[in-house]
Amino acid sequence: MKSGRKISGGRYKKPKKKKLTGRQGQARIVKIGDTKTKLLKGRGKTTKLVSFLNNIANIVVKGKGKKSKIKNVLETPSNLFLARQNILVKGATIETELGKAIITNRPSQEGNVQAKLLAE
Repeated sequence: MKSGRKISGGRYKKPKKKKLTGRQGQARIVKIGDTKTKLLKGRGKTTKLVSFLNNIANIVVKGKGKKSKIKNVLETPSNLFLARQNILVKGATIETELGKAIITNRPSQEGNVQAKLLAE
C-alpha cells in the first residue's frame, strides 16, 4: 500500500497545528466592591467591557428596572466555593437592599450585573 494510507485505502488525517486563536483567555473573577471595569479589544475592531469589581445590580421588579446595592452572595448552584468568596456569576443568588435576587447575566463578560428579584 502507498505510504500515508490505511490498509483499506483510506488516508490518515494529519493532526492540526495549535493556533494562537485556539488558546483560552484568562478567567475573570468578579467580586463585590467599588465598580472596576476594563475595555478589552477583540478581533475585527470589536470591544468588550469586562468587570472585575461590582457592587451595584440592575434589578427587574414587576417589569421595571431599579438599581440596588449588592450586600452578599448567598449561594451559587454551579460551585459552592464561589459563594463563600463573594464571586458574582450567572445563576448566583445575591442579597440586595431590595431583597433576594438571582443574577441573569454573565458579569465577567459584560460590564454590569443584571438580576431578577425572587418572590418570597
